[in-house]
Amino acid sequence: MKRALTRHSTLALIALAVLAGCASSAKKAPEAKAPAAQAPAAQASRPAPATSPSVAATMTPRGVAPSRVVPVDRIVAVVNDEVITSNDLSERVALVTRQLQRQGGQLPSSDVLNKQILERMINDLILVQLAKETGIKVDDATLERTIDRIAQENNLSRSDFRLALERDGIGFNRFREDIRSEILTARLREREVENAVVVTDAEVETELAREAKEKTTDSEFRLAHILVLVPAQANNEMIEQRRRRALQALSELRRGGNFAQVAATFSDAPDALQGGSLGWRPAARLPALFTEALEKLQPNEVSDILRSPNGFHIVKLLEKRGKAAVAGVQQTHVRHILLRAREGVSDAEARDRLARLRQRLDAGEDFAELARVHSEDATASKGGDLGWITAGDTVPEFERVMNALAAGGVSQPIQTPFGWHLVQVLERRSDELSEDRKKLAARQAIRARKADEAYQDWLRQSRDRAFVENRFEDR
Repeated sequence: MKRALTRHSTLALIALAVLAGCASSAKKAPEAKAPAAQAPAAQASRPAPATSPSVAATMTPRGVAPSRVVPVDRIVAVVNDEVITSNDLSERVALVTRQLQRQGGQLPSSDVLNKQILERMINDLILVQLAKETGIKVDDATLERTIDRIAQENNLSRSDFRLALERDGIGFNRFREDIRSEILTARLREREVENAVVVTDAEVETELAREAKEKTTDSEFRLAHILVLVPAQANNEMIEQRRRRALQALSELRRGGNFAQVAATFSDAPDALQGGSLGWRPAARLPALFTEALEKLQPNEVSDILRSPNGFHIVKLLEKRGKAAVAGVQQTHVRHILLRAREGVSDAEARDRLARLRQRLDAGEDFAELARVHSEDATASKGGDLGWITAGDTVPEFERVMNALAAGGVSQPIQTPFGWHLVQVLERRSDELSEDRKKLAARQAIRARKADEAYQDWLRQSRDRAFVENRFEDR
């Protein structure tokens, strides 16, 4: 296990040193005798007490400094050729505990919390390993842009964001690598699952027909769920064990148990420690198995056990609302000046150059003329005009700034995966949804639903193929 040995070589050396010290002291301890003149005869004939290795390790000849016993980290899980240590687990448990306490969430017992978080860490590590093995990488520039965006979303500068993390007990380097892992797994999901999802024209037509039929009654649900996974190759005995676990969870709920705490205790879903919350979901995003059960529930009621290929589910309806038929869509007429990310131009240089252009705009120069001269986008010849933009047409960083601007407003320099931009909103309108837009929306809803289902199945298969040795119980 190359990575495991590399990671724990220092700890192994410490362990060997401690063991060697114990053996040496244990051997020397019987030879350390008190002077004969000071030993009473009665005591001299008394047999020496048995000495445990831990005690013997502290007994050293006079004049020799006692060796200090160094606590050694231990392995709590082996995942293929990497390990998760007790220190790794303790650090993550402490972080999750602080987050749940801050959110007022229900904390399960310490043992349950440790097991749940370790399972999540195992699954996350499997995905990161798969991503790396298949050649997926996240370069430092992408990572830095993502961290900057997270800081901006929290209305903090980069330095203030780092201080806020440290106040929460989160080391910045650890946070940085966690974000890298999240990007890796997102790209893995996109390549292995989402790109394989196929939505046929017939499925789109069926969805549009359903929406037309139910346009005044189509619902959105805010729900939470518990998932008890069943391995892909499970035999009848294992399936029955998992079913009994789901029944135990349902029994707890029927007796008035708190759903969030029961989810944290029994659920195998990634959101178990968030109370199993799925937030608001339109009916089109949910499997038919869920929608059929939810339609029969009143708010705060829970379903019976639902069986799917992935395992056993329990869903709780928190709220339900009707989704009014969408009469139109908000569109924004926008233009921009783009300086592309490229070798030889630093972020600071691109940002400063756009800041100077913005000063010229404030002084009365024409946006279109500056775009024709300075923009590195294909729209430069049109004065940077992107035309009418609908939600989802552009990247989130651009859309977020565009939506915040008033008509006629010009943004500060902003960064997206394409480079640095100045954005100007010209006007807004509400337009009727075209047939093409309706079909696109239906296709996206079907794709999202199918991707969610396929991802859960793929996760289960990936876990089944991995070598996992859980040593948490070996304490």
